[in-house]
Amino acid sequence: MRTLVIDCATQALSIALFDGDVLAAHSHQILGRGHAEALVPRIEEMLAGGRADAIAVDVGPGSFTGIRVGIAAARALGFAWGVPVTGYACLPLCAAMARRDAGPSDEPIAIVMIGGHGELFWQRFDGRTLDPLAPLESTPVADLPGTLQDARVYGSAARALVEARGWGEAFDTFPDAAAYPLLPDAHRGLAPTAIYGRDADAKPMAAAQ
Repeated sequence: MRTLVIDCATQALSIALFDGDVLAAHSHQILGRGHAEALVPRIEEMLAGGRADAIAVDVGPGSFTGIRVGIAAARALGFAWGVPVTGYACLPLCAAMARRDAGPSDEPIAIVMIGGHGELFWQRFDGRTLDPLAPLESTPVADLPGTLQDARVYGSAARALVEARGWGEAFDTFPDAAAYPLLPDAHRGLAPTAIYGRDADAKPMAAAQ
């Protein structure tokens, strides 16, 4: 069974193709912007005219545009190929990568990702099971140093938090589609629906007045 994993919810554009549990192809780049233009051509190049039997896509939180691009592509390919499309969340995947790099531990894993409007997404996970220790939060950068006290912090905004606090260790971590097998079953199989993690940037005109 071939599984295509699409991850463009953050600055990273990451795609992986698995044949069973074996990584068959992989593309990962910190692109920043331009996911919409780059995603489908890279998938086509990777598959070389073939198809997958299932698709998994990062549903967020992260960049509103990146999340929508990834989900739209996954749904379109799933419809065209007649295969199932499921989602997974960004922060648990980064936590799984952190556990792989540091090893299972009784110490919680703190993930902090770049949000929007000066806010950071963050969540803490059990260092052994990856069970969430608290719900996903979105907090202004200025407020988070007084809230998140873990010495080791992982994620795309880890360095920003450590610099704001003036102490701790930061480990730059962006979600990598190749790490998808590290996710426990409890973090897979989400609906392919966006998790934005905060209010939308754009508001209806009536609400904005």
